[in-house]
Amino acid sequence: MKYFSIVFLTVITLISCHQKSADVSAKTEADSQKALVPQTWIKERVTKAKASLQSSEAGQIIWQAMEAAGELEKWYANGPISFQFDYMPRGEGARRNSTQIVDTWNNKAVHRDFEDPTAMYGWNGEEAWVSMKDTASFEYNLRFWALTPIFFLAQPFNFDGEGVKLQKLDDKKLNDIAYDAVKITFAPGTGDASGDYYINYYDKKTHQLAAIRYIVSYPKYFKNGGHSPEKTMTLHDFVTVSGITLPTAYKTYMTAEDENLGEYVTDITVSNIQFAPETKKETFDIPEGAHIIDGL
Repeated sequence: MKYFSIVFLTVITLISCHQKSADVSAKTEADSQKALVPQTWIKERVTKAKASLQSSEAGQIIWQAMEAAGELEKWYANGPISFQFDYMPRGEGARRNSTQIVDTWNNKAVHRDFEDPTAMYGWNGEEAWVSMKDTASFEYNLRFWALTPIFFLAQPFNFDGEGVKLQKLDDKKLNDIAYDAVKITFAPGTGDASGDYYINYYDKKTHQLAAIRYIVSYPKYFKNGGHSPEKTMTLHDFVTVSGITLPTAYKTYMTAEDENLGEYVTDITVSNIQFAPETKKETFDIPEGAHIIDGL
């Protein structure tokens, strides 16, 4: 009887160990299919970014802004982000209203038109694509717009990578309030429009991003090194989602000659912000039958 009990317990133990091993393997396989990268990768990237940013006065301001907005590590650890971005010109220009999900680690995005969710476009890290019945229905450049919303929404978190150049400027005033100011430029070959620049205003007490002055140099729009007139965005109605604080409204103005706000030209609202750590990598694949957008 004693021998039988030992054998029985041994068998049960082996079965239990086998089940645990199978469960671990299944979890590992499921995790490998997620867009969310391992925590060790995130910590390594954050450690490198912190050392780099804290080596300059401009970088320290950016790092403080990241901390104030919820920390760079949490930004990446939360995984892909989904939201609705509604860009509404107050005069001429096409409205751009889409729901989108973005892989913040790999800079991939999928948009669905808000009015017609079957109309989709995106960027898979290498190519821009569009999937809809009439690919001419979108009245704006889809490759340019695929990552434009997240580039604004993610600031300052997206200034941790290679090719980003930071310069501390003298304090800038907006509506008689003085802000810490940092100019962000890009090394040649960084993205599609390395001629862009941003002058960001950070609150001196909270370190929160308050305004963005910027130009657009996208070569499809501006030939031979040209760019748009400078505009200024002011950020409003911040919310905190999964520990990350983000604006839900932007007001865009032409920048006046005295660096104050000129003509009021665009409203932007951001809604339904959620992080989606269970998102699969395949979410960002080009759909079957989609049209590849050649060139810029």
